[in-house]
Amino acid sequence: MKKITKAVFPVAGMGTRFLPATKASPKEMLPIVDKPLIQYAVEEAVAAGITELIFVTGRSKRAIEDHFDKAYELETELEARGKTQILQLLRGILPSHVSCVYVRQAEALGLGHAVLCAKQVVGGDPFAVILADDLIDGHPSAMGQMVERFEQTGHSILGVEPVAPSETASYGIIDAAASESPLVAIQGIVEKPDPADAPSNLAVVGRYILTPAIFECLENIRPGKGGEIQLTDGIAALMQREPVLAYRYRGIRYDCGSKLGYMKANVEFALRHAEIGAAFAHYLETRAS
Repeated sequence: MKKITKAVFPVAGMGTRFLPATKASPKEMLPIVDKPLIQYAVEEAVAAGITELIFVTGRSKRAIEDHFDKAYELETELEARGKTQILQLLRGILPSHVSCVYVRQAEALGLGHAVLCAKQVVGGDPFAVILADDLIDGHPSAMGQMVERFEQTGHSILGVEPVAPSETASYGIIDAAASESPLVAIQGIVEKPDPADAPSNLAVVGRYILTPAIFECLENIRPGKGGEIQLTDGIAALMQREPVLAYRYRGIRYDCGSKLGYMKANVEFALRHAEIGAAFAHYLETRAS
């Protein structure tokens, strides 16, 4: 069985919910305390044993490429000033054994289309898909947990978590038999159903492990509203060919595609930050009193 060594990061979205902050800067570069969202996603992938990072980008996304590139002038200046600690931090953003590939998505035609753009780079290997908007705090990482399950089963796996019935219209919802096991076979998947029509309360979040058969499925499905190719539709087609599993990962997800979720993540990560955690906790206590 092939190991998961490649991860696709769809980062071509416009981030309209965070305008004007995202007018000239990618939403994936929004910081959680002092690291951008995309770096948390990359760290999760690397911790799971992934060594090839495939970024599906669009216009105005050059900052992502620059972030993971070597900054010679900055490093030279830091070295001259003797700021070795911050220099080591910068040099450690991307481990030396990890490589980056950048693929342009010319038009925003849906998540399925973004994944399809990575076909030539992924080739015939199983691969991960990580959405940086979903910051998942897990130990081990959510993707690490899923890679372990893939090595046991060899089947595509979708990361899922329970959501309130009122929230089903915001997610792809799976149809699966009730089970105490965190890993279950998917019988169906519905994109953003009304609560009355939802087959369960298990929502697909931004973590996937997919076999290369997904590419043929994405190529053959009909585009939906707005001409978009939905990954959910591709997965539904994949289920007609081979088993697809759902995994209820261990961890806390912060929906950083929403302003509230983004602020919650900043508060929680600030509280545990080695440099400012204690002072920030004190500040919150004084604010509450």
